[in-house]
Amino acid sequence: MATVSPSSTPNPDATKYDLDTTLPATINFKSAEAAAGNPFAAAVFQAPGVASIFGVKTFVTVTRVPGADWADIHAAVEKAAAEHL
Repeated sequence: MATVSPSSTPNPDATKYDLDTTLPATINFKSAEAAAGNPFAAAVFQAPGVASIFGVKTFVTVTRVPGADWADIHAAVEKAAAEHL
């Protein structure tokens, strides 16, 4: 059960999430369809407004569609990390 710590980035439509675990492989998905084979990423894409997910080693960056609600995305990342990492 992994946990995440969000932090801002220079891009207001992207948030970096530091993980307390290491990802088994680099992830880079620009759609829910592309992420279908990755349970963690697929779960994050279930939040409305997720545009892309990039992750390597101990962090993941999620980019949202401009104006999407960060609260929904943060909750999805936390839940996905706890369930799939």
